[in-house]
Amino acid sequence: MKRQFAASVLSALLYAQGLLGFAGVASVLLKDRAHAEEMAVVEMAAPAVATLAR
Repeated sequence: MKRQFAASVLSALLYAQGLLGFAGVASVLLKDRAHAEEMAVVEMAAPAVATLAR
């Protein structure tokens, strides 16, 4: 009985660790993507500002 309980606890911990790892990877990828989109918007807006200044 104790062995089965320990096995189920370890399985739950491994499952939780897998979910947290997946969430961590997803958050890093989404953060990089948002940063790349922000940089693209700044680069696209910069030439328009430079043309208006002339």
